[in-house]
Amino acid sequence: MKFNFLHNNINVLDLDKSMKFYEEALGLKEVRRIEPEDGSFIIVYLGDGESRHLLELTWLRDRKEPYNLGDNEFHLAFETDDYEGALKKHKDMECVVFENDAMGIYFIADPDNYWIEILPVDY
Repeated sequence: MKFNFLHNNINVLDLDKSMKFYEEALGLKEVRRIEPEDGSFIIVYLGDGESRHLLELTWLRDRKEPYNLGDNEFHLAFETDDYEGALKKHKDMECVVFENDAMGIYFIADPDNYWIEILPVDY
């Protein structure tokens, strides 16, 4: 039996702001979306154009309060072939929330405060 890893989901309060962040910070672009006629939610799938793995952003019309992320131990991870360039870009965006120089990694936070780990290739 084989399973293919397809997507991760996060819920967001401001879909446009989140989509802009993920495109600017990580190069993810909309692949497809689901919008029911009643407008109660919108689901947008973002991809990097190479991997089949997608990030699913879910916006719920009636949700106004921030999501409880607990201790924020859950996170996404991305590798980059230009670690120093990525770190500079993310510092310029003011979204770096934690740097671990000893491990050679850092974390950024999206508009809803979900953390994303950034690693160099072949970490």
